[in-house]
This record gives sequence, structure tokens and C-alpha cells, in this order.
Amino acid sequence: MKASLIFVLATVGFINTACQNSTPLQSAKPNIVIIYADDMGYGDLAIQNPESKIPTPFLDQMAREGMRFTDAHSSSGICSPSRYALLTGTYHWRRQHDIVNSFGKPFFAEGDISIGDVLRTSGYQTAAIGKWHLGWDWELKGAPTGEVTSGTKTVKVVGPNDIDWSQPIKGGPTARGFDTYFGDGTINFPPYVWVENDRVTEVPTELMTYDNIGFETKEGEWEFRPGPKVKGWNPYEVLPTLTKKAVSYIKDQTADQPFFLYFALPSPHAPIIPSEEFDGKSQAGAYGDFMVQTDWVAGQVLQALKDQGLEENTIVIFTADNGTEAYAWPRALKYGHFSMGDFRGLKRDVWEGGHHIPFIVKWPGQIPAGSVSDQLLSQIDIMATVAALSGSEMPEKAAPDSYDFSQVWLGQPSDKPVREALVHNTNAKIWGIRKGDWLYINDSTGGLRKIPADFNELRGYTDFDTPGLLFNIKEDSGQRQNLYTSDSEKVSELAELLEKYRSGMSTAK
Repeated sequence: MKASLIFVLATVGFINTACQNSTPLQSAKPNIVIIYADDMGYGDLAIQNPESKIPTPFLDQMAREGMRFTDAHSSSGICSPSRYALLTGTYHWRRQHDIVNSFGKPFFAEGDISIGDVLRTSGYQTAAIGKWHLGWDWELKGAPTGEVTSGTKTVKVVGPNDIDWSQPIKGGPTARGFDTYFGDGTINFPPYVWVENDRVTEVPTELMTYDNIGFETKEGEWEFRPGPKVKGWNPYEVLPTLTKKAVSYIKDQTADQPFFLYFALPSPHAPIIPSEEFDGKSQAGAYGDFMVQTDWVAGQVLQALKDQGLEENTIVIFTADNGTEAYAWPRALKYGHFSMGDFRGLKRDVWEGGHHIPFIVKWPGQIPAGSVSDQLLSQIDIMATVAALSGSEMPEKAAPDSYDFSQVWLGQPSDKPVREALVHNTNAKIWGIRKGDWLYINDSTGGLRKIPADFNELRGYTDFDTPGLLFNIKEDSGQRQNLYTSDSEKVSELAELLEKYRSGMSTAK
């Protein structure tokens, strides 16, 4: 939703006045930093999980200094779609449901407008660091020549000689509104090499297979896809390297030039590989330790802003792309730590646990410290909100599903929800829609996978046999009480609204 002209002018004027009262060199526009965790559950943030076995002191402090949302959601229950939705203010399902696979085509299409595009046009320097997972326009020399064996089957994959690595890689972050990029693309997808802007920093000469990784995980599987890698590639160095790059980028910034940093972490997504200094720092196994490291990384970014004198004029957003992975079930049974919090389901699900994610926003002196909002919020709304707060003009066709939450972030009183409703979706079959306290799902389940019997028994879950589901989320966040047969009027209302949204209408007012 586009901010009203009056509010934009008022916001910009307020920021200008504040700047004049602090330092004459400070930019009139706030810097914007998004820290995007990967596969982090709502219950992994200690401040909102009293029974947590994972300490998250840096994020807890950020929440005490800013605003925490208790009802925030990603667009999808998987990686690529949620990233696209966040960066464009557009429901992912308007384009596709699936992730971008190894050497797959970009999620973006010609004409898509990103947050980076909007902010860069408004005078910002823009940078993306870390996980991209939205595809590049890879140019292969021909059919893949690499071979890997899995069980008794040998398959062809892209090998190190199938791409001319001396050429720029088109269609990536620098083509999507970012001045600069540094990262490994996706930690468990080839090529296993650092990419700086649109070129690899070293030519991959080896083929990563299922059995030549050279290291051991500390929990779960590697989940690596085969493909080109540089000699000596060490997955344990990925998160520390990205952290150093993000801190270095911030320390290169000055107060008179606004910047936007999109810092997408590869953690705590599998492979679960915490650095040695974090081993044993939680009471939830290696994943818990990896989450402690993720929290520490966020703390390094926050400290860098403070050290550089940029903290006061920087909006920092912390959130995650979707819910936690299936390793959370045995983790809960073994350690008593529930990464999904009180919610049902995990990553990939339309159950709440698949997309109900942590969300914190901080802007000293502007966003009320220690505040908690129960407003229904989507990551799709980040685009319209930061555009309003930065006084950036939004092109007419940009962010069709993004609502402006700037007044909520700034602590302005509101007597009604900003967002009318929110569609929940991961695959083409199961759809949900949330409006107020009510959630409708057009299937007998919100799950892609069956929940293990021992976990079902622990949480008191039962299966449902109605053609759809209806829950009052305010009273039943665990989705145990299906009201489908007792409130047909509400079912019809929400089913009709869902179809209206899916028909292609712009959902933001």
C-alpha cells in the first residue's frame, strides 16, 4: 500500500528536523538493514519462548530496544518464494510456488521492482550479502558433463567445465537493485564458490559429490546438491566470512550517505555447522549452538552500526524466511526445546509453524523501545513501510500486496488493523487465508508431511476429516480445535475472499 503524500512529507520533515538537531552531516534518510535468518522458528527467539533452551541475548536486547511483532509471517514456508516476496512486496504465488533449484532460472521476471530498485532510485547505496537463492541466468556451454552416483544410479549434473567462469553471471543481485553483492549464492547449492557482484572470485575446478565434502556435520545431513566447487571449499567458513563482510561493509559507510544492506544468513538452516567456539553454548544440541551463533552474528551487525556512529539513524529489521526444519521434531523430544513455539507444523507447511516467524524492528528514538505489536504483519509489508519511512517514491505497479505499517512502527495509535487479510501458501494445492482472529484452510490438513506419532501424542494433535479447516487463532494458536462444521458462514466468507485474492487483484489498499 502506498503511503499518503501527507504522511510521507510529515515523516521526511520529522527526520530532517531530527537530523538538524544532531549532526549537520547526517543523512535525512534513515539507513536500512535487513538481517534475514534461514529456517529459524518462532520459538528459537528466547524472548518470546519462556521454555527456550537456546540463549539469544543480542536479539533479545534488540527486541527490548525496538518493536517485536507476535503475529508476523513469511509469504511461503520455503526459501526462494519468501525471499522474492520480501524483496518485491508481492505474493510469491503470483509467480511460482517452488524454490529455485541448482542453476535454475531466476525467480524474478523482467519488470519486477525490488526494494533495492526503489531505494537506489531514492539515493541509497544498496548491498546484498549472503544467501541469494533467487537464481541467476546461467549460460551453460552445452549438456551437463558432471557425473555423480547415488545408490545404484548415476546422473548427469553441471560440472566445473560446463560454464565459462571468466564471464559475468547475469540476472543476479546486481541486476535486481543492488549496487554490490558478496556471497556463496546458497550454502547447500552449487557452485560452491564466492561470488562478488557478478563474477566468481575463484574458478571452480572440482565436482562436489555426495561423499567428497570433506567435513562432518554436527547434526542432521549436509543436504548438499552436487556441482562445481573450488578446491578446499570449507562450509564452516561460510557464515564467519559473510559476517566479516557485513561488518566491513557497515564500517565503510558514512553518515551523509544513506545505505540499504540486505544481509541474508545461511543459518540456522542445514547443514548444521556451528563454529567450534559455539559448541555447547545451548541446551538444544548442535542446532541450538548454531542458533546461538546466528544470534551472535546479528549482534556483530548491531555493534558495527554503533561503532560507526550509525545506530541512531538506522532501521534494523530482523526476521526469518520460514519456519524451522523437520529436525525440530526430534529436538523437541530430546531436549524439550520447541523451535516452532506453540504453533503446529514446520517449514513447508501451511500450518502456523511453517510461516509464523520472528520479527523485530529497531530505530532508536523513532520506534518505541520495548514495544510489542499483535498486528497481523507480513514480510511483504516491509517494502511499502521502508519506502514510506525513507520518503522514497514507489512506482505505480510496484509492491501490489504490500501494506504500509510505518505508523505502527512509529508507535502511532490505531483503532483498526492495517492489513485486511493475509494469504498463506507454500505449494499449489493447500491455501489458507487469515482475517482478524480467523484462519481458513482449503484442505483437511495444513501439513505437507505427517507429524511423527510420538510428537502428535506429546502435543495432543489429531487429524481432521473435513474438506477444509477453520480456526480461531487468537484462542487456538496450536490449531487443535477445527470449527469448520460449526461456522459455515465464516468458512464461506473466507473461502470467497481467498478466491478473490487468488484471482489476481492487488490486495493492498
